[in-house]
This record gives sequence, C-alpha cells and structure tokens, in this order.
Amino acid sequence: MTNPYELYYWPGIQGRGEFVRLALEEAAVPYRDVARRKSGMPALLASLDGDAVEHPSFAPPVLKADGLLIGQTANILLFLGAKHGLAPRALAGRLWANQLQLTIADIVNEAHDTHHPISTNFYYEDQKLAARRRAADFTARRIPKYLDYFEGVLQHNRSRGGYAVGARLSYVDLSLFQLLEGLHYAFPRAMERLAPGHPGLMALRERVAQRPNVAAYLNSKRRIPFNEDGIFRRYPELDE
Repeated sequence: MTNPYELYYWPGIQGRGEFVRLALEEAAVPYRDVARRKSGMPALLASLDGDAVEHPSFAPPVLKADGLLIGQTANILLFLGAKHGLAPRALAGRLWANQLQLTIADIVNEAHDTHHPISTNFYYEDQKLAARRRAADFTARRIPKYLDYFEGVLQHNRSRGGYAVGARLSYVDLSLFQLLEGLHYAFPRAMERLAPGHPGLMALRERVAQRPNVAAYLNSKRRIPFNEDGIFRRYPELDE
C-alpha cells in the first residue's frame, strides 16, 4: 500500500460499514473514514454518482483501494480477506468465507427490518404495530435459526480451533462478532435466552473482543456506539 485506504460510510452510525472497519482494524491497515472528516460527505456521495465514477455503488459502504472503488460489504471483505490474511488462500475456502458473509448479510437485513418492516421511507413511529409483529417472529424463530446454523459451522469446522473458516481467524469471525454484538444490543432479553444454547458463538464473541487490535479499537473513539439510527436498534417493546 502506498496510500491509506478510504472508507466511505455514513457518519454517526456503525451500520454495515462496521464489518469493514473491524477487518481494517484487525489487520492494522491504515485507512481514512472519509465521511467522518470535515467536508467528507461530498466525497461519499461522489462514490455513488455514476457521472463521477465509472463503477458507482448503490449505497455505502464503499472502499477505495489500489485504484479501485469496491462496493457491498461482502465484496469489500472478499478483497480485504485475500489481501491481508483474513481469508483462506485456497479458492474453495475463499468462496466458503464469502458464502458465510452473505448469510450474515441476510440476518443483518432481517434485523434492520424489525424496526422498518414496511418501508425505510417511513419513520419507526409510523410502523410500530408491524414492527412488533416482525420482531416477535424474528426473536422467536429467525434469530435461533441463524444462530443454530452458525453454531453448527463452528462445531463442524475440522480445524477445531473455534473459528468459522480454517484454523485461524478470518473476516467471517469478525463479522460474527459484530452480528452478536448488535443482536445483544438490540434484543438483550432474547439473546440472554439463546446464548446458553450456542456456546461456540459466545466463546468466539469473547475471543474476538480480546484480540489486541480489536480491543484497542473497541476502546477508542473510532468505534461509534450503537444508537437508534443504525441497523441494530434497542426498542424495548420489540424485545418482549
């Protein structure tokens, strides 16, 4: 790398950009969180503008790296994993990691839709009844189904190292950590019930949090706190 990477994501929320930040922080890769800097929003919007760039993204996150503009969280992590030792070297392993990351994206989308089940164009307050119905199903059926799947992935990983892919940490483990952090924030009561049945995932969460680079990041001002503008939102009425 001759220049720091540039990450384009909305300022003030973790969102989908946090999955990218965790990979960059764990790999100790220099990067600029562009929109959090003075006058950074025009640069972010330019990355989405088809008149300004050859390959515009539909929405952030976008990573500028090695002369490329890379959009979509899983796509960015596919690039970073191969570039910085956060993914298997073999093609089959890289595809498996990407498959898992796309599955994580599925549950992240479902978590978002608990508070915006009708439309992102309406405020949460305009769709509370639908949100309660959606969240009840999400906590009772969907979260357990996804956690069971990922717990099985950990248990069946032949490396027996407690990681999702191969014998060492990958970006998938970092993303599972972020997923679990978000679910614990948004649905603490549901996760308290579910945690004992998923010991591998809970152990992975603790192991990732204790990694030196991740721990330093979590305790820094670079880590934006969870809040009710992001994907994972804590509304007590949705966690009954």
